[in-house]
Amino acid sequence: MASNDDQITDSIPQKKNHNKYRRDKPWDNETIDHWKIDHWNDSEDKLPGGRLLEESTFASLFPKYKENYLRQVWPVVTKALDGFKIACELDLVEGSMTVRTTSATTDPFIILKARDLLKLIARSIPVVQALKILKDEWVSDIVKIGGIVRNKERFIKRRQRLLGQEGSTLKALELVTNCFILVQGNTVSIMSESHKGLKQARQVIVDCMNNIHPIYHIKRLMIMKELAKDEQLKDEDWERFLPKFEKKNVQRKKPKKTEPKAYTPFPPAQTPRKVDMQLETGEYFANEWKRKSRAVMVKKSEAKEKSVEKRKIREMEDGKLPAKRTKKPKADKSSTADVDVGRLQANLKDRQSGTGGKSSMSDFVQG
Repeated sequence: MASNDDQITDSIPQKKNHNKYRRDKPWDNETIDHWKIDHWNDSEDKLPGGRLLEESTFASLFPKYKENYLRQVWPVVTKALDGFKIACELDLVEGSMTVRTTSATTDPFIILKARDLLKLIARSIPVVQALKILKDEWVSDIVKIGGIVRNKERFIKRRQRLLGQEGSTLKALELVTNCFILVQGNTVSIMSESHKGLKQARQVIVDCMNNIHPIYHIKRLMIMKELAKDEQLKDEDWERFLPKFEKKNVQRKKPKKTEPKAYTPFPPAQTPRKVDMQLETGEYFANEWKRKSRAVMVKKSEAKEKSVEKRKIREMEDGKLPAKRTKKPKADKSSTADVDVGRLQANLKDRQSGTGGKSSMSDFVQG
């Protein structure tokens, strides 16, 4: 009979040993640098059999507005690819670019580099910059941002946020990640000399389209860049130095509840157009000169009203309101002449005695 201990051990499920049949891989150990880039040398490195077995071909479409530019720079592209023994073709009818290997091609990976070159040129990257991708040190990535945000207005707003004012945010991201970044339509093209910078730039771009401002990532990357220069802190955890940005839920004002309107099967009345309003006032039938003169008169009257209002506001601010002018009563001309009654009577008597009773009124009035 089996003991109780044996029964207990049988009831416990045993863990599988996945390493039982695994063997040591001589090409996988700690001394090997997996990120090291081995350059291809035609004189030293040889393909088994001396040549590629099959022809590899890649094609890429380009927009219509790039046709004239590609026609000008295509000789430069052809010359660069001939150095790597890659054939290329520009088809203006179909709007496509094609690269393919030849019987003289020795580097098996160069065809993939040529494919990336076509993709970068089709996305408006300058040829001088795009030709760097043929070097072994350079890597590229194309981020498709068109499908991340469905709302078109929101997509345009977040894409502009990635660019920043006059491209300042994008330039700061390029300096921090040591990458070349170009935003074109629904894609963002990235070129870098390190996979690390390529990964950082892609993360910032995707987070920006997911409503996380790129300035937060730029601040973190700037601090990490400075910490990497310190030999003592190079291999430590940097979380205590990095800023932590918490997401805040800002309470927004709720819209006021409005009473539901009564349902009407008829659509609302169409708002009158500018032409309709001119037809009603008769302005539509006036000639061009009358229309312009009327518009000028309206502008002048509006400007005059505004200037009067501004003058009143300015005077009220200065505290010097002009006093109301009161019109002075006009002096009565008839009251300017003073009449001496006693002298008038004496002169009247003298005149009557001397002139025989004839006298004029002007003789009695003293000026």
